[in-house]
Amino acid sequence: MKNSLYLIFIISLFSLPIFSQSRIDAAIDSLQINARKGIYWGLMNIPVKKARIDKSLINNDRLIAKVRVIKELNGVKIESTGYHNTNEMTIVLYRSADSLIKDGYIKKGDLESYSDDE
Repeated sequence: MKNSLYLIFIISLFSLPIFSQSRIDAAIDSLQINARKGIYWGLMNIPVKKARIDKSLINNDRLIAKVRVIKELNGVKIESTGYHNTNEMTIVLYRSADSLIKDGYIKKGDLESYSDDE
């Protein structure tokens, strides 16, 4: 009887950290997905005339991500902060104008506006 109680106690000690870690992993996955949604939005909405844009992505009355797209010298910088419950994760992506043209996010005629520092 004592051996079985010790065994149950030992098993419960090892299961608590594993359960807690899996909850954190799930939260990180949700944060990363939401931050990536902001990155994708930023890539599809690169400003041609403005130097920067800020946008909050909201779904079902919840803040999903805050996105900031900033024109840099010969490229863009996209900062996306994903939110899930009380947690937040920020991803910063730098893309050159050449790679944006190659991937079809901007046109070759827009290259001049990315070379100037506005």
